[in-house]
Amino acid sequence: MQCHKDINTGMYQEWGESKHFGANVGCYECHKAEKGEKDAIDHNGFSISVIVSPKDCSRCHAKEVEEFEGSHHSKAGQIMGSLDNTLAEVVEGNKGMKTEAFPKGVSAAAVNGCWQCHGNVVQVLPNGKLDPATWPNTGIGRINPDGSEGSCAACHSRHNFSAAQARNPENCGKCHMGPDHPQIEIYNESKHGIAYQANKDRMNMNSSKWIVGEDYSAAPTCATCHMSATKDMDVSHNVGLRIKWNNRPAISKETHTVDAGWGLESAKITGDERRVNMKKVCISCHNVNFTDNFFIQYEELMKLYHEKFAHPGIKLYDAATKVLKAIKGKEYVQFAQAIDFTWYEIWHHEGRRARHGAAMMAPDYTHWHGTYEVAKHWAAKYIPELKEVIEQGKHSENKEAVAAAEELEKLLTETLESDNHKWFIGKEDAADKEERAKRAEEFKAKYAK
Repeated sequence: MQCHKDINTGMYQEWGESKHFGANVGCYECHKAEKGEKDAIDHNGFSISVIVSPKDCSRCHAKEVEEFEGSHHSKAGQIMGSLDNTLAEVVEGNKGMKTEAFPKGVSAAAVNGCWQCHGNVVQVLPNGKLDPATWPNTGIGRINPDGSEGSCAACHSRHNFSAAQARNPENCGKCHMGPDHPQIEIYNESKHGIAYQANKDRMNMNSSKWIVGEDYSAAPTCATCHMSATKDMDVSHNVGLRIKWNNRPAISKETHTVDAGWGLESAKITGDERRVNMKKVCISCHNVNFTDNFFIQYEELMKLYHEKFAHPGIKLYDAATKVLKAIKGKEYVQFAQAIDFTWYEIWHHEGRRARHGAAMMAPDYTHWHGTYEVAKHWAAKYIPELKEVIEQGKHSENKEAVAAAEELEKLLTETLESDNHKWFIGKEDAADKEERAKRAEEFKAKYAK
């Protein structure tokens, strides 16, 4: 303590404000390591590790760590095969960052971007130091030298480890923000976020139990809905157990099916059971009718997005890719064509924003940042680019490309002739068109007075 009090004053002060200090938990209780452990180093006669992993925290917080390790959060570091990481490694990045653990190089875009939220595999060098490409890192799914997954400090920032800070929505906003998953922006726009900003002093964040409807009632935060205690549910560090739908993919999936893919025990808890859990939170402040109707509205928006854009969009993209692969052969590379980015942003950015916005009661993100952007890029970019691919294929000397282009053209025609898209080719139902024109005239007349 004497050393760090002088050398790391801020760190020392934060620890001094913590519950750990009050419980007589010092540096060594958390940082101790057995000699021979992968990341153990000698520090003034003590064997310690720089990284305090969930395994270390489990010495005192076994229940919390077990719940976290069973969550989707703990798997966030395993993103190496995703399209997102391909973008950071190849399209955006290069192998210019060379370190001892990465002599062939690694992308600084991935190191400073993806890995800082998702986590990475922390590499220990022969001298016991941590490779600078992988440390510092507090990614939620960090893979630690002791084999454990995750970082408790991702939410409970060291060295105070405040529960009150973890309960604040801004805490989640480090990662849950931006063009593809703007949950913090959505929350701030919603009635929940507005109520929170207006009533911060009534939130009782430092309460040990912090039960909604009992210790506070002015507003919920992210933690309230996804993990904190209610009158009939305990705190859970598995943040997925109250979420029915995973809106990350182009087509939403029930979260228990995603958990099954990761081999998580929580896969046994169905989406419907998770919905019941979330409703228990909602009715701490809302009545049953309000709550039931909200989820109907949300799932109807999901249905609209899926039926009008996602399902046909995937089919069209796959068919277009077949044409391009036939034309380019071995030279075909994903994200080397404009259509790759267009479709990716329609589902990965705009489609997600629409679904997340509806899930969290943010109309602007549902509409203007969501379904409007989806529809605009569908009509103004995606359809023209599909037509261009068709023309390229039909004028190719490759018979396979010609046949694939004809299949794509047939699929596009069927899509545009469907009820969802026939407006685009001037075939909207006449009665619907007339009714909308009548309403438009009535609206103009009111503003003309």
